[in-house]
Amino acid sequence: MLNLVYIVNARMPTEKAHGYQIAKMCEEFTRAGASVELIVPTRDNPIDQDVFTYYKLDWTFAVRKVKSYDFLRWVGVHKAAAFYAQSLAFWLKLWRLPLEKEIIVYTRNPEIVWLFKRRGFRVAYECHDWFGKKKNLALFLLKKCDLIITTNPFIREQFLKHNFAPRRILLAPNGVNVDLFGRQLDKKEAVNRLPLGREQRGRWLNSQVLLYTGSFRTMGEDKGIADIFKALKILKNPQLLFVAVGGNKEDIAYYQSLLSGIGTSLAQQVLLLPRATQQELAIFQQAANILLMPFPDRVHYRYFMTPLKMFEYLAAGKPIIASDLPSIRAVLNSRNCFFCRPDDPLSLASTIREILSSPQEAQRRARHASQDSRQYSWSARAEKILSRLNSLFQ
Repeated sequence: MLNLVYIVNARMPTEKAHGYQIAKMCEEFTRAGASVELIVPTRDNPIDQDVFTYYKLDWTFAVRKVKSYDFLRWVGVHKAAAFYAQSLAFWLKLWRLPLEKEIIVYTRNPEIVWLFKRRGFRVAYECHDWFGKKKNLALFLLKKCDLIITTNPFIREQFLKHNFAPRRILLAPNGVNVDLFGRQLDKKEAVNRLPLGREQRGRWLNSQVLLYTGSFRTMGEDKGIADIFKALKILKNPQLLFVAVGGNKEDIAYYQSLLSGIGTSLAQQVLLLPRATQQELAIFQQAANILLMPFPDRVHYRYFMTPLKMFEYLAAGKPIIASDLPSIRAVLNSRNCFFCRPDDPLSLASTIREILSSPQEAQRRARHASQDSRQYSWSARAEKILSRLNSLFQ
């Protein structure tokens, strides 16, 4: 049996997607037969629940919090400086952290890879993005890593270009809880389960619902919602209702302000909602008619992202519209998705119109999406990673 210690410098639990992904993989590693301990720093946290309660996971792995200084709580400290100070404090604590030598350290932090290789441990690193300006430092820190797990083929190619051995690189895209997101509900049943008022339910049931789930912006950058507003204005179809689920207070206020500048009539066709649990997201998706993912054409989105919503959308068995980007094409295709040009509201509007006017083709692709989602279960991902670790270390 493999003994994994998953060490990550992150606030846990967190409302952000990476927190769920980390905790879910810990659960799936244990279900696949590994022993798992999750180690995180102590951090001020507005969430007062433990990891298992917050993410609704089985209590199958251990969680240890290492006492660390949380400089991020200090009001007035520069955010970047506070983050680096917090990271350094946690890193120094890890130098003396007692661990058995037979364990495998698993992490998403390059500096933790370097530290535990220096301490003589076997280490696996999971990479969800390329490194930008910090590339040279990150590659130096990862130079002796035993296994690097990448979430898309373009990240894998970058490691190979920088002379990392192919046997040390494993491609393992993100996953989905197929049992949860693949559970089919009719629209009325799903809407009645949602945390909506009576008036909102009525609007929802009488509309063709376009749904976007996940954070509205990343580092202040729009992820396609502004283009959805513009597409709605182009379509001039009062039967459409756009619902976005996953905004924080600042982003909801930002997009409400953006809407007010477009016009009150369009505002009546938009519903902006805060973050929801995985269980709620699955119901939101079953209550929708079309699932939207119109990411912008930026380097990160073009090559290096592997969003959780993409796999959740597949499992939902609903028509999907996504930006035609290489990172998206690594998973989606013309059998299971409708593509639009990125940064092009006219193309998005045209694709929405195509789905509404071709319901049989829309349902055909939705069925293929549901079938294709089965290969991306979290359990399959965990088994694939553990199999490679076994081949390397046993």
